[in-house]
Amino acid sequence: MSILTTLNWRYATKRMTGGIVPQEKVDTILEAIRLSASSLGLQPFNVIVIDNPELKSKIQPTAYNQPQIVESSHLLIFAAWDNVTKEKVDTYMAQIASERGVSVESLAGFRANFEGILNRSAEENYQWAARQAYIALGTGLVAAASEGVDATPMEGFNPAALDELLGLKEKGLRSVLLMPLGYRDVEKDFLASAKKVRRSKEDFFIHL
Repeated sequence: MSILTTLNWRYATKRMTGGIVPQEKVDTILEAIRLSASSLGLQPFNVIVIDNPELKSKIQPTAYNQPQIVESSHLLIFAAWDNVTKEKVDTYMAQIASERGVSVESLAGFRANFEGILNRSAEENYQWAARQAYIALGTGLVAAASEGVDATPMEGFNPAALDELLGLKEKGLRSVLLMPLGYRDVEKDFLASAKKVRRSKEDFFIHL
């Protein structure tokens, strides 16, 4: 499918069949998310991958019992760092130096870009990290569609309850978004055959 055909095909799937997505497709979607754009390349979030039915059942009440949680093949949880620390930035600098075969000292100019971030409050950094997770989620939605896999971006859940259930606070993480992966149930999902509706080009784009 062309990219536009793919995007017209995808929608926020409300009901899934429970069918299992082949691992190679899951791996492709995850790799696309990992390669997604991120400010300064830092990727200040993690993606938690859950395919355990029992755990998905425990998660479902924190997402207001939405059926996609348990009907999905895999559930992705985008969890932002609760802060951006000097240690995390130093680790990132060391990784760049190692992978590009340069010295850490040669990256001093690039590292200076992080000073403003390190001087912000933890809450400001969390909000920034959460926005980075949204960028990666968008990439994941397109990647899933390109693999013929349905996905649903979900903000409708109780982050505090989910964080407690999964012990995310102890990991320095706060849940931001959910993305179930699976296959649409065309008989149960009222949106499966509905026409995609978006604003017109004339209304949406402003050319200056």
